Amino acid sequence: MTASLDDLPLRDDLRGLRPYGAPQAPLPVALNVNENTHPVPESVASDILDDIAVALRDVNRYPDREFTELREAFAGYLGHGLEASNIWAGNGSNEVLQHILQAFAGPGRTVFGFAPTYSMYPLLAQGTGATWVAGTRHPDYEITVDEAVAQVREHDPDVILLCAPNNPTGTPLPLEVVEAVYDAARGIVIVDEAYQEFAPKDSPSALSLLDGRPRLAVSRTMSKAFAFAGARVGYLAADPAFIDALRLVRLPYHLSALTQAAAIAALRNAPIMLGMVDEIVSQRDRITATLEALGYPPHRSWSNFVLFGGVTDPAATWRALYDKGVLIRDVGIPNHLRVTAGTEAETTAFLDALASIGSAS
Repeated sequence: MTASLDDLPLRDDLRGLRPYGAPQAPLPVALNVNENTHPVPESVASDILDDIAVALRDVNRYPDREFTELREAFAGYLGHGLEASNIWAGNGSNEVLQHILQAFAGPGRTVFGFAPTYSMYPLLAQGTGATWVAGTRHPDYEITVDEAVAQVREHDPDVILLCAPNNPTGTPLPLEVVEAVYDAARGIVIVDEAYQEFAPKDSPSALSLLDGRPRLAVSRTMSKAFAFAGARVGYLAADPAFIDALRLVRLPYHLSALTQAAAIAALRNAPIMLGMVDEIVSQRDRITATLEALGYPPHRSWSNFVLFGGVTDPAATWRALYDKGVLIRDVGIPNHLRVTAGTEAETTAFLDALASIGSAS
């Protein structure tokens, strides 16, 4: 006889929950999870395979627990005077964020973010036994300094998650908001810059704020700009003492030797890998302009996706696009849908499909 979850002594706070996950379907055009839909360039793939082959010779031994060479590579990539001692990494940025919450949140503590924001934040808080507290944004999803500070002081959270640019809205976050939130907070402040490479090239990163702010961390991912979603590599920069705190909760040897080798080779080829970003940004801007012409108001985006409104029935529109072989995302915001900027051909397929099912009402 097969058991159900109800038959198991599951934690009470997990009962009734559903696992995180976007719909997966074998459609020709999948633009629903903000992947970089461009394949890794052939020359870079060959270089990565060479390094993996070398690492494979010693795969019978545990990997470097401190992943020193990889941390040095990340420090070099990020710049800002960072060193290996400022860097942490994990199997995707979600694991990096989980490490932070394991170290600084947990039972009896609160995790705060300005909603709507990345849907994994509440789940990570729940999974580590913390309480998620949702702040608010303007209708255009922007946040002002005064409002941010007022909300932080009202809720007095232990950990604050700032998604910049924000997911699922694409909204940029001015550095003055980050500074003000840090000054108003007593706890940890994380700026999640998963989409930073898609922001305007002259836009400053929160990495510039790290010096003298030991409670601040800036997280990144290789999934988006580096087309490395399947490799699962995320990382952060922070004060060395902050990194020491994460060592207390990480599992031993959590980054495999093959993962480390692949990421180091990808970073060595960063200029080639990042060459895809300009093309993605151009398709994002093309989507924005066309959506506007079709009567679907797009929101300002500094990411690799566009959130658009004016959708009378999001579920019906999502299904109509699905039936035409195009998969996008219903993120649960009334009258809105979100689409990833893909290749030129994928973008064309989405825009043509959307136009064919009728303009917005």
